[in-house]
Amino acid sequence: MTYYIENIYICLAAPLLISVLYLRGKKQSSMIFLLTGMTVCLLSSYISTFAAAVLETELVTASVEITPIVEESMKLFPVLFYLMVFEPKKEQAAEEAVISAIGFATFENVCYLLTNGAADTLHLIIRGLGTGTMHLVCGMIVAGGLLMVWDRMYLRIAGTIGLLCVSMTYHAIYNLLVTQTGAAAVIGYLIPIVTAGTIVVLNPHIHRYWKRA
Repeated sequence: MTYYIENIYICLAAPLLISVLYLRGKKQSSMIFLLTGMTVCLLSSYISTFAAAVLETELVTASVEITPIVEESMKLFPVLFYLMVFEPKKEQAAEEAVISAIGFATFENVCYLLTNGAADTLHLIIRGLGTGTMHLVCGMIVAGGLLMVWDRMYLRIAGTIGLLCVSMTYHAIYNLLVTQTGAAAVIGYLIPIVTAGTIVVLNPHIHRYWKRA
């Protein structure tokens, strides 16, 4: 059976779009970014597939050299647009960056589930937690970094590019490891979970640092 991700997107996006028309305030903004994350995931799949076809790149090579660049860049653009056009509080922009990453990871996991089947529950749990957490961690890297650099004009460009490079590298390392077998794949799936756990533990200290920054 052939699955069309456009149809999957429509089914998932329709109720979110209706909720955007109904909600107001911060809830509406968060729902818009959740929908934006899913939209960015759809567009990223088109761009990555096109780039891999043009460059005649193998699947593993594309997942390490093309996909992280495309996906992390696409996830960053809506956040930068939000910051520059609407000029929200930087804390709110950071939260929306994380929500957008959640939307991206959710749509990607749904597409993976429909494409590869749902028979192997354990594999889906590990894959879902690993990949979903990886996108969330990348979103937190960008969100946390923007909180620190955005108020300093001389750091905005260099800092944003640096954050993008860090998230791309993190994403590429994850993709490289999970495309392997055995211990390498296990380590790859564990890296985002360990990173997210560390961030949760350090979260109070990080927030105090942000407030002083």
